[in-house]
Amino acid sequence: MAPGALIGSESPPLAPLPGKLDVVPALYAEVDENDLREKAKAHLAYYGTKFHDDVIIGARGMYLYTASGHRILDWTSGQMSCLLGHGHSEIVKTIHDHAMHLDHLFSGMVCPPVIRLGERLCKALPDGLDKAFFLSTGGESNEAAIKMAKIYTGKWEIVGLGASWHGMTAQALGAQYHFGRKGQGPTIPGQFMLPSPNAYRSQFRKPDGSYDWEAELDYGWRMIDLQSTGNLAACIVECIQSSGGMLVLPPGYLAAMKRHCEARGMLLIVDEAQTGVGRCGDFMAINHEGVVPDILTLSKTLGNGLPLSAVVTSSEIDRVCEEKGFMFYTTHVNDPLPAAVGDKVLEIVFRDDLVRHARAAGKVLHDGLARLMARYGCIGDVRGRGLMAGVEIVASRETKEPALELAKRIGDAAYRLGVWANLSSHPSFGGTFRIAPPITVTAEQIEEGLDMLERAFRETEGTMPLYD
Repeated sequence: MAPGALIGSESPPLAPLPGKLDVVPALYAEVDENDLREKAKAHLAYYGTKFHDDVIIGARGMYLYTASGHRILDWTSGQMSCLLGHGHSEIVKTIHDHAMHLDHLFSGMVCPPVIRLGERLCKALPDGLDKAFFLSTGGESNEAAIKMAKIYTGKWEIVGLGASWHGMTAQALGAQYHFGRKGQGPTIPGQFMLPSPNAYRSQFRKPDGSYDWEAELDYGWRMIDLQSTGNLAACIVECIQSSGGMLVLPPGYLAAMKRHCEARGMLLIVDEAQTGVGRCGDFMAINHEGVVPDILTLSKTLGNGLPLSAVVTSSEIDRVCEEKGFMFYTTHVNDPLPAAVGDKVLEIVFRDDLVRHARAAGKVLHDGLARLMARYGCIGDVRGRGLMAGVEIVASRETKEPALELAKRIGDAAYRLGVWANLSSHPSFGGTFRIAPPITVTAEQIEEGLDMLERAFRETEGTMPLYD
């Protein structure tokens, strides 16, 4: 394979990686990093996270560039969004063309990019996901989906999973149990939680010690039924709970969840913000499970880093919701420019066979992480699918005690060496590295990141090497 070629691809190799001077715009070539930090501290408000010390002044392909001259392999695709990498030339051209000629319209107008995206997306999805509209963020799409489910069913109770993340708007946050619920008074009434399907940590076990997700799920629904007033409208789930630590739904779980919903007259909403558009080795994670939800939501990957999300449902649900007066009319609903980007993203994914590439590249990634686990006793679990992976750090494999401080030191070392993998450090889940590189990543770049990650483990005290 030629260096930089996509796995299994007959297309020519990618261009050589650019150096810093090829990437950093002249506007940011001469910046005072300390001055920028002071201004950020003075004028930028806190929104739930502390800023990293480095100021990022460039992004290209798989890499980020800092004002101090550091090049970082971006193993989280920005905020798990840059599916095709930073600064993809065809995406840049699409943005340029539509910014110049067709950027934004009155929300009741329609245009070719929106029509094309709707057609391309719905034709690629299973029957029963026939109608789509487009918004800006994942939280917004989940908000709309929950409202749609309430309008369609005439009911108002919503079920979510522990460890879930669905957004910052009221109903999406109400169905979210990973973080963000405290300090604001009551959330939306009628919100219930099922246990998170955490195969590594669940207390539900069969006699042989294996994970008994069916008993756990049945138990959870018995608790929901006891609490419900008889108004269960929908259950919203992620096929891989990324923010919760890359927790993968067990085989058969999603089908069982749909049966539970159907038995109660509920809709099933699947949130594919991170799993959708090829990242997990299938076009959608629901394809892997062979389950068609009543409503599908997309965001992040669809816009390659631009704010674009989607709500997709059946023609029948769409018809009933229209008759009942469903309304989610926003300033940026069905905006031309982001829709054009989404359409181009799908075109590239299908044209370049990137779903198959993600599956092959994912094997390289997971094989490498398995080798790391065989070398270091602090790795309690490696999980995920395709180009989504979680590496959980523990103080002991026997007790599974989380090792948050150790995980942070490993993450800091990896960043200094040049690879960024987001650390899910909430105490509920322990320190789990979340890895989701762009699906255009090459085997060579995966091995580059694995080498830096291995060195971070090797050079960090307390990682418990299992070799001499």
